[in-house]
Amino acid sequence: MDLGTFDTLLVEQDGDALVVTVNRPQAMNALAMQVVTDLGELLSSLEDRVGQDGRWPLRGVIITGAGEKAFVAGADIVEMQSMSPAEGEEYSRRMQGVTERLEALPVPVIAAVNGFALGGGCELAMACDWIYASTRARFGQPEVNLGLVPGFGGSVRLSRRVGLGMARELIFTGRMIDAPEALRIGLVNQVFDDRESLIAGAKATVAELAGKSAVAVAASKRLLNDVEPLTVHEGLDQEAQAFRAAFETQDKAEGVRAFVAKETPTFPGR
Repeated sequence: MDLGTFDTLLVEQDGDALVVTVNRPQAMNALAMQVVTDLGELLSSLEDRVGQDGRWPLRGVIITGAGEKAFVAGADIVEMQSMSPAEGEEYSRRMQGVTERLEALPVPVIAAVNGFALGGGCELAMACDWIYASTRARFGQPEVNLGLVPGFGGSVRLSRRVGLGMARELIFTGRMIDAPEALRIGLVNQVFDDRESLIAGAKATVAELAGKSAVAVAASKRLLNDVEPLTVHEGLDQEAQAFRAAFETQDKAEGVRAFVAKETPTFPGR
């Protein structure tokens, strides 16, 4: 699937997985404005093509960073040095838009963190559906060390991942944590020995997803996003409506038929 070429991203389809590599190793893959622009353009291509009219050319997106040192070391501090307050806000809002669009993609997005994921890098990872990490991974929100606050979603998403108390501690201190600690507090789903096994593990999960109903996975992702800010009662109502909608799909009919017949389902993606 041709999604175009980008100055700061390497994009490769491997079976059912799309591997997106932030490719600025000379700058620790920092989120320069060009990276934000390229991510936005890539998302536009994906939004136009993934899951439309039952066509599912991809079943998962894996985001990683070039090299061994960094996933994404953070925002581009060199660029920020000359930004006005208005330009700083624009930078924040543009990257926030990217994170919201990642959350809205109808396929799962996995962050494969292979080194430093600090500030904007940690925020990019948290905008993915879950995070896999190598033993070299390091996480943190060190904005206070620069006289700043998180700008790409860290103040919202970190507490939802690890709880408000832990988020306060990490953001107020700017402390960096390693992969085992990130796993312990629930920021990371799984830790792998090295970058090779990390990427292989992410691809294996996407291959597993390829055997599921694409429609049901997309609906589940949307449902989990929708119910997060709701009360229990409101969330249950939303879930019931989504459950009803699933009964209208061809995938539900095929899945139930195959289960009763003790066969492997062949989901049409509709």
